[in-house]
Amino acid sequence: MFKQRVITALVLAPLMVIGIFFLPLKQFAIFIAAIATIGAWEWANIAGYERRWGRVAYALMVFVCLYISARVLRIRPELLVYYLAVGALWWIVAFALVKRYPGGTSLWTSRPVRGALGLCVLVPMWVGFMHLKVQPHSSLLIIFVMLIVWGADTGAYFSGKRWGNTKLAPHVSPGKSWAGFWGGLATAALVAILFGLGLDRWLQPLSRDDYLQMLLIAVITMVVSVLGDLVESMMKRHRGIKDSSSLLPGHGGVLDRIDSMAAAVPVFALCIHLLDWGFGQ
Repeated sequence: MFKQRVITALVLAPLMVIGIFFLPLKQFAIFIAAIATIGAWEWANIAGYERRWGRVAYALMVFVCLYISARVLRIRPELLVYYLAVGALWWIVAFALVKRYPGGTSLWTSRPVRGALGLCVLVPMWVGFMHLKVQPHSSLLIIFVMLIVWGADTGAYFSGKRWGNTKLAPHVSPGKSWAGFWGGLATAALVAILFGLGLDRWLQPLSRDDYLQMLLIAVITMVVSVLGDLVESMMKRHRGIKDSSSLLPGHGGVLDRIDSMAAAVPVFALCIHLLDWGFGQ
């Protein structure tokens, strides 16, 4: 298993780096849409569509929604904030669903509802990535949000392993603890401070307000990234499966690797849009 994980990571890592940081805008849009479409194929399984044709049909529907969104936003770019707001509002609803679980499943147990929830995850993720890609120093923004999510994951793992006695959501993900949550939050804040110090030294001077905004964005993004992980765990637990698929040997499915990022990116993008904040502005 460990050997499979390493081999898969060695293959995927350079592909992701090239796709995210070096592709031009149009090719980047297609790359992220491809990831979202594969994620949709897996989400269809989580939603209860067991037959292959049903999963393929759902994935095609999500791809069509992404294409329509691209056309709409090209003509009406002011609608961007509504796409991102829908993504952010969904995670508020998701918090309530996770908090009530195993109660409240009657609200979302039907396949069409779970399918609609997948749209609320995957379409805003694509829109969020596209918004980041067109910003000044877009690679730095994408690195920043990735470091927040990965740093929070790392901090949560070590603090949870050391002090994790009180469970965060025992009915959804017994492995997560409040100690892990606070450790992840502290790590995300540290990432924001260190990243800000690097920007201040090598890119542009940062004011106290800039640092405060970075901290605020990092904290909000981290909290939502945890929800992304919990929501997928809740859906899989309800469905009775361990992984979203077996596409990535040793890692499960694509959704298992991007669940936190799918939640974090649209909220991060909405924050920088509303605060009119970014690098080089």
